[in-house]
Amino acid sequence: MSSHGYEGGRLNLPFVGIATFGKNPYVADWDAIDADVAVLGAPFDFGTQFRAGARFGPRAIREASTLFSFGHGGAYDFEDDIVYLPAGGCRIVDLGDADIVHTDTRTSHANIAHGVRKCLDAGALPVVLGGDHSVNIPCIAAFEEDCARNGPIHVVQIDAHLDFVDERHGVRYGHGNPMRRAAERGYVSGLTQIGIRNVSSTAKEGYDDARAMGSDILSVRQARRLGTAGLLERIPAGGRLYLTIDIDGFDPSIAPGTGTPSHGGFLYYEVLELLDGLARRGSVVGVDLVEVAPDYDHSGTTAILAAQVLMNLIGRILHHRP
Repeated sequence: MSSHGYEGGRLNLPFVGIATFGKNPYVADWDAIDADVAVLGAPFDFGTQFRAGARFGPRAIREASTLFSFGHGGAYDFEDDIVYLPAGGCRIVDLGDADIVHTDTRTSHANIAHGVRKCLDAGALPVVLGGDHSVNIPCIAAFEEDCARNGPIHVVQIDAHLDFVDERHGVRYGHGNPMRRAAERGYVSGLTQIGIRNVSSTAKEGYDDARAMGSDILSVRQARRLGTAGLLERIPAGGRLYLTIDIDGFDPSIAPGTGTPSHGGFLYYEVLELLDGLARRGSVVGVDLVEVAPDYDHSGTTAILAAQVLMNLIGRILHHRP
């Protein structure tokens, strides 16, 4: 068979082969990470308060990501006239998943944090596929030593829910708690919480606490009134940014596959333009995307949206790096 320009003589269409993230190489040895970006699955959903199923999010996102891996030597965006993720110009690997121990939140979270630390130690950008939003807690915890070396991080959250509950019936590490746990970290310099709307899992006291602890809270309607440029002005320039994206920040008309959908959410380009601006405004040092629960969306659209967001975000982070 002739190669027709494809390496190894294979066309390698999206539905062929093993579904790693973007069909990038799988690295089983976390002490041998040599990459710009390392993708880690965190298939944990014991923190959910309503519909579980986000444990299947990483597998669904990986499967969907093959759609964006045609092997064209990069991803050309004709509007920007930029080739993102150029062949040979960026190294992305898939580390597989952190080990999850059923019913054991602390051990599972510790395993996720271990994976993120391995990414940071190797100098790779950690991109974590959730899982419910509680997986952000070990992700942020993993930055303690990195921040001691390199300075604090500012957390940008895109979400329908504030996730700022301190404790409810003894629960401190569920998916309603991560932003509270982040704000408690001395190396988190502040939070920008975007897309918050409607009836939330956080009571008024949580909103008061969030603002007192340095949060800037914006609804979808407030974000739209500001526009992308105005929104970016509220986020510290030139600093280290950690991005946490809950898929329910998008409107359920395009992202129904999630446990706690909330109408009135963002559409795709609203978020993409914000993410592009963030990649230009600061240094993005960590990413997680959470709450994809594919069994609630038999079309697969939600997982495709998640994969598309991440592929475009990674491309822009790498392109805009100094």
